[in-house]
Amino acid sequence: MSEPSASSSATAVRSGALALTWTGKRLPLQVLRSAAGHYIGTQDDEGPVSRESVEYFPNHLAAQRALDTHA
Repeated sequence: MSEPSASSSATAVRSGALALTWTGKRLPLQVLRSAAGHYIGTQDDEGPVSRESVEYFPNHLAAQRALDTHA
């Protein structure tokens, strides 16, 4: 049996596809918050870059669970 690769590891940092497509930046996915609610997105030193999730989540924990489970 082979060892799991870093890309299949639960601890692997995934980057935002929209951020990469539109800005050329490979930024890690993280839970962010706006006036509309919590979402999965990316940010850089200047602030939010992309909203990668389709939906908004009711709280940070729900968004983090979705990010952790790749939902």
